[in-house]
Amino acid sequence: MIALIRYSFATVLHTQRYLAPVLLFAGLLGVLTVNGSGPLPPAYASSGGALFICATWLTIALTSLDDPAQRSIVVVSAGRSLKVLIGSISTLLISCLVLMVVGLVFPLWVGSYDVRAVDLLLGVEAQLTCAFTGVAIGVLCSRLVFRRQGYALVAALGLVMVLLFVEGLPPVNRLFTMMATSSDSAELLAPAGGMMALATALLVAAAAVTQYLASLKE
Repeated sequence: MIALIRYSFATVLHTQRYLAPVLLFAGLLGVLTVNGSGPLPPAYASSGGALFICATWLTIALTSLDDPAQRSIVVVSAGRSLKVLIGSISTLLISCLVLMVVGLVFPLWVGSYDVRAVDLLLGVEAQLTCAFTGVAIGVLCSRLVFRRQGYALVAALGLVMVLLFVEGLPPVNRLFTMMATSSDSAELLAPAGGMMALATALLVAAAAVTQYLASLKE
């Protein structure tokens, strides 16, 4: 598994496919959180939204790097296609953890907030929720499922818009609504944890569906 993660990192770094989603994340983070003040939950909702979009795009980019011939070679070397998919998802989650640290620290650096440990914990929950959901959408809209990248892009944009803007829809919109309307991080920890658990389940389900559909095509 470590070898697969190293291979995924080396491939994405060599092709520089990470640049566009990471630059988008940095731009959104700067626009949405710069010079902020007051309670932290709304700021962490903004950084979580930036990570959600970045994670979706980064996942599609990473899981669509290999053409069918190259993927067959990787699968044969790994022994099972499921291991390759898990290696890709693990690579993405490690990348999201790095971006999560930036999303936690950047608002504190450029804004003026009263910081408590419970605020940081809520920020971790929010960003993990967004990262898991973004990766889930990304694997479902990758080349493993959609052969035509135009269809994948339309599907990804549709799912992102639905999860961001459909009122009350968990886990993303519901989480953002809670964080935007309450400044008490302590009372948000439990419902945010529920959204994170739901996002985890979505990621597992998306990986299972992707693996099933990909195996039918191989």
